Amino acid sequence: MLPRWSRAAIRLYKLGSQNNMELRKDFCFVASRSYAKVAAAADDSTEKNFSRKPEVYFNKMFWSKPCSLALAQDSPLRVEEPKYEGIRHIIFKMLLFYSKQSKSIRGANVVYRRIASQVDKPAIYNAFNLEKTFKTTFSLLILHMWLCLRRLKEDGKEGVEFGQYLYEIYNHDVELRVSKAGVNLLLTRWMKDLEKIFYGNIVAYDAAMLPEARPDELPNVIWKNIFSDDGLSKPNDAAAGAVQAMARYARRECSCLSLTDKESIFSGNFTFSSLENPKSDSVRG
Repeated sequence: MLPRWSRAAIRLYKLGSQNNMELRKDFCFVASRSYAKVAAAADDSTEKNFSRKPEVYFNKMFWSKPCSLALAQDSPLRVEEPKYEGIRHIIFKMLLFYSKQSKSIRGANVVYRRIASQVDKPAIYNAFNLEKTFKTTFSLLILHMWLCLRRLKEDGKEGVEFGQYLYEIYNHDVELRVSKAGVNLLLTRWMKDLEKIFYGNIVAYDAAMLPEARPDELPNVIWKNIFSDDGLSKPNDAAAGAVQAMARYARRECSCLSLTDKESIFSGNFTFSSLENPKSDSVRG
């Protein structure tokens, strides 16, 4: 029997390729209602106001040529597999420490740490003029999970299996974040709502990247999923610049991840584009 994420991934990819508009509308409706409930339960009342922050030159961001995100061999950020010798090696081998599954789980943990690091840093909120709330953080986690799962899909069944481990780690982290936000009662119910949002967002992002998708579809999805509080309103001029910049960021990261070799992806030895200097149009991948 395929794992839960494997089954869901296959179903979602088929739905995305079929461009099922009705299902995507249903997902957006469920997502907007669920966000409101979870945010209320977490007392997430921070109001976004794009005019309060200093001007960010959104039109200059993320135009540079995509490149591999793999870390250099001498990078201090690299995480190497532990190497044991002698009796230790024999014992760990008997404990299946070197099995494909164990290596994949360790790699998935590193990959998720890369995702969480990108999302938890102030730079991403400053770059896109976002308030750091439970909703925006959760939405950005989904966006970066989608980026990684989309790249893993390029490696076929092996990538889907790796994605299952990554999803389980993500799900555990989200549960901890929800509890930390103050939602301790009916936690299972909230997690089910957030799971629906996750799958709905994945469907919408995949559909927005289809060749037949409208040019404005990805910015519209990003606005609804990340910037908008109700998923229905339209961005004002100040917000529109940030939304367009994030759409370019997402497209560029997709291309950069595709250029990143399999070993770097599966070991987690890559890093997302730096957001420390958002005014530069030569942001390195």
